[in-house]
Amino acid sequence: MLSEELERNAKHEARLSNIFGLFLLWISSEFNPRFFTSLRMRTAMERTNRSPRIQHVSWGRLEVEGKAEPYKDAKLFPGGSREWNWRETKTAHRPGIQIADVQELVEHGSKVVVLSRGMAECLHVPQETLDFLKERQVAVHILPTQHAVPLYNKLAQSEAVGGLFHTTC
Repeated sequence: MLSEELERNAKHEARLSNIFGLFLLWISSEFNPRFFTSLRMRTAMERTNRSPRIQHVSWGRLEVEGKAEPYKDAKLFPGGSREWNWRETKTAHRPGIQIADVQELVEHGSKVVVLSRGMAECLHVPQETLDFLKERQVAVHILPTQHAVPLYNKLAQSEAVGGLFHTTC
């Protein structure tokens, strides 16, 4: 009897802790009404570990499922997405996409990778990066951004796909 009561109390405390945690997240989101929609979508995506879909792309803007705010450049992978900050890996238009850029996609379980070269195809992909993916038996597609997005979305319906998306030049 006592153990049942302790177990009930523990479950109750866990529920309160989760509710309090969500409240703190809500407060920290500066009362953004899109926050809970984003959280719900992100949680569902992480649970299924599927790749998020791209909802819209235009010059300097990539809107991704589960994200309230658009990205300029983005990394998408099974279970989520994040801003692609070129400074983290010293990426530049030349020599181009670094091994460290695609490594994160592979670590998140991507079996297929879509690499966008930008709207005007200024971003390059060095052979070392392609070799890295080939060694790990990861299929790769390299396209201008406006063509990479529809391919990525099609693959995301059935594949563990990752992608790097550059939305400007």
